[in-house]
Amino acid sequence: MDFIAGAIGGGLSTAVGYPLDTVKVRIQTERRYKGIWHCIQETYRTEKVWGFYKGVSASVLSVSVISSVSFGTYKNFLCTICKLRYGAAEAKPSKLDVSLAGGAAGAARVVLMTPSEVAKVRMQTQRNPHPSIASPQPLSKPKYRGSLHCLKVIAKEEGFGGLYKGCSALLCRDCASSAIYFLTYSALCDWLTPAGENKPGFLVVLLSGGFAGVLAWGLATPMDVIKSRMQTDESEQHKYKGLIHCARESVRKEGAKVLFKGLGLNCIRAFPVNMMVFVTYEAVLRFTDRYTNKK
Repeated sequence: MDFIAGAIGGGLSTAVGYPLDTVKVRIQTERRYKGIWHCIQETYRTEKVWGFYKGVSASVLSVSVISSVSFGTYKNFLCTICKLRYGAAEAKPSKLDVSLAGGAAGAARVVLMTPSEVAKVRMQTQRNPHPSIASPQPLSKPKYRGSLHCLKVIAKEEGFGGLYKGCSALLCRDCASSAIYFLTYSALCDWLTPAGENKPGFLVVLLSGGFAGVLAWGLATPMDVIKSRMQTDESEQHKYKGLIHCARESVRKEGAKVLFKGLGLNCIRAFPVNMMVFVTYEAVLRFTDRYTNKK
């Protein structure tokens, strides 16, 4: 059931946070924006509301699958650790157990996530002026007509490896941040739940999920910047040779602050998105528990 609950939570949260994710990716990969508000204004001026939702349908579907794998892997890995260490899957895990299970969940999701992330980033950074915008020159056809077409073009032009650009940065980002994510959520739920209650209330779930997301994204932002830059590097550009080269070149040209581009936006977006993830996840699990217990 953890797989299904994770899928529903992931899909809903992606739809909620997608416009800010588009702004974040553009700020991280392009130097033309002076800040968050300037990026929002320019995107709306040239592409209208649709500009914030490029690639959203495929992203919702892929994140649903990825979130399902993430939560399912976390729960099953945690149960396995508890069974090996304490003799029972239901035993209370230590903080180290939770961190290890979270890291495993982060590693598992990278395999499925990288191609969809490449397509999402390419779609989000592609310029498509809205038809209502007056232009002296005829509008050119976009290179990518949608997420699936984007994946097809990347595979054709850059080979299978093109679909896994930024995989190393994504692995570093997700293993560490996922460990922090689940650890923070678990610790806050334990701390905020009154003694005598075996499950946290929904307000506790909302707050714990929101703060877990903020802390995880705060840690993940430097690798997220590198990942986005590597994934926008198309076949004809070849600006970056790998993770270290991308990080070194980015810092050399723009200073160390470049690694924290989009940090504020990541944290702002993370709170409501991860509130939605965990409250949906817990609601689905509790509903199914109640339904199966009635039977």
